[in-house]
Amino acid sequence: MNIETDKVKYLIDMINDINIKDKLRLAICMSNSSYTNLKYDKPKMYVRFDNMLKEIDDEYRTSLINFSKYHFIMFAMAKIMEMAKEEQNQVALFLFNAINLEVNKTILDNV
Repeated sequence: MNIETDKVKYLIDMINDINIKDKLRLAICMSNSSYTNLKYDKPKMYVRFDNMLKEIDDEYRTSLINFSKYHFIMFAMAKIMEMAKEEQNQVALFLFNAINLEVNKTILDNV
């Protein structure tokens, strides 16, 4: 593997190990950042993930959150900003799909 592929795989492995709230926080940061070059409709994705996090996180819903207190989110965003556009989109695609999978699993578990 080359170094670019290793960077993407490393970040994807980290994303696999975090909970849904942190996945949503990272997705919000990626969607809101002017330093990410995503192929997706960033404002639309921001609103979607923002609403999802508000549904499951009382702290996020009721107060202004300083994302810098979430060290993993800041570390992941720094790694993402170092990546080329294609790599950023690979990470975003994985993250967005991981969120959808977890949300759908939760909905099915509650049926």
